[in-house]
Amino acid sequence: MPKSLDDLKAKNRAWAAAKTEVDPGFFKRLEGQQAPEYLWIGCSDSRVPANEIVGLDPGELFVHRNVGNLAPPQDANYLSVLQFAVDVIKVKHILVVGHYGCSGVAAAVDGKRRGLVDHWLHPIREMKHDHRHELDALPGDRARWDRLVELNVIRQVKNVASDVFLREAWARGQPVSVHGWVYTLGTGLVTDLGVSVSGPSDLTRLLDRSMQTHRA
Repeated sequence: MPKSLDDLKAKNRAWAAAKTEVDPGFFKRLEGQQAPEYLWIGCSDSRVPANEIVGLDPGELFVHRNVGNLAPPQDANYLSVLQFAVDVIKVKHILVVGHYGCSGVAAAVDGKRRGLVDHWLHPIREMKHDHRHELDALPGDRARWDRLVELNVIRQVKNVASDVFLREAWARGQPVSVHGWVYTLGTGLVTDLGVSVSGPSDLTRLLDRSMQTHRA
């Protein structure tokens, strides 16, 4: 682990040299333009490096990260990223990626006060309340924590797919899909939750399914 900023700079030089040794034109191509096909909406957790997890180089993945991988419809930062990705870059896939063992999800529901971040994580507390019967039926705190991580990803997929930028893209025939994944820290693997949305009909089915589950 680097001990100082000088160590980080040295590692940067070594990384750049290794890249150019394998591919001399790598950085020159990056100067031209970015044209990634994927937007990653993930958690800020330092153990979840977006590009490395899916084996993509710089320039191949557009990334937005925050505590708890939230996609709140009132957050201008997230909305700006989403609009730029859909309207300007024209990504084809939006990946909402949570991770088991998420400390943001845990912080939302452990009852401790932390200040401003409590406001940010409020949607997760609401979601826990909405799904309290399902969560209470699970055997143990870890199972409930893992399921809350999954439910959070599903909720954010619905938020993204419900946004006006997606609806307008689909209306003009632009292909763009939203997917929900969860990353496992202990294995390095992602799990597809099977909640992909590629158009209004998919979104309707997902919303209907969520309503039925909630009533149950």
